Amino acid sequence: MKIKKILNNNAALAVDDKGNEIVYTGCGLCFQKKSGDELDESKIEKTFVMEKSSEQFMKLVAEMPYEQIQVADEIITYASNNLGKRLCNNIYITLTDHLGFAIERSKTGTVLKNKLLWEIKNYYKTEYNMGLHALDIIKDKLGVELPEDEAGFFALHIVNAELDGNMHHTMEAPEIIDDIVSIVKFTYNSELDEGSFSYERFITHLKYFLQRAERSAYYEPQDEELYESIKRRFPDAYKCAQRIQSYMESRYPQKITDEEMLYLTVHISRITERAKA
Repeated sequence: MKIKKILNNNAALAVDDKGNEIVYTGCGLCFQKKSGDELDESKIEKTFVMEKSSEQFMKLVAEMPYEQIQVADEIITYASNNLGKRLCNNIYITLTDHLGFAIERSKTGTVLKNKLLWEIKNYYKTEYNMGLHALDIIKDKLGVELPEDEAGFFALHIVNAELDGNMHHTMEAPEIIDDIVSIVKFTYNSELDEGSFSYERFITHLKYFLQRAERSAYYEPQDEELYESIKRRFPDAYKCAQRIQSYMESRYPQKITDEEMLYLTVHISRITERAKA
């Protein structure tokens, strides 16, 4: 496999037999090499198939210390393995870039406060715990101790890669979920059992609900008879869902469908059982 472009001593761009551009990394991979030379495949530690934003990723690989590239990859691999799913490739740019800036901030004693930390810890617990593990990896491999706020930022990068979404919308999601939960609490004048299975399912439902809202891809109406039945059976929960509907339609252009209202009503009814007792 011939080198197309040397990025630094530890990374090179090459083209495979199918014409795909691939970035190969490995300690000393390009030492004393030049474009056109064959790569020593025994030194290859990681491969990255180039898609969109390839120039941005190559620039990161060329400019960042190799140890940081390795740590970013370890964090992403850990997250992907523990979630049991493949993450959007863009995380190799966003998370790696964030890691580099976080380390730079640490050197100058600058702390970037994460205003969404509470929401992330409560509504994205799995990803937040992965963010904490990322801090452990960074401390162990790079000797840099980052604040808890950074665990929240790493969590958001993981969430964004799970949903293959827009980072701006991903950062808005915890706040919107918190607003919706507050609407339910206000409507019933009661706290919710955040340790219950019903609450956990409600939060999970809201995550995907927001993903559909972002993509203007709400569930299509399926069963009008069932929808009317749920409205009659759970009138208080339906009124609460209407408040959520008004809130959501103030933030997103598409009207919430009856099918989405049905699911919201059922979830609200389940999580407020104790409040109604």
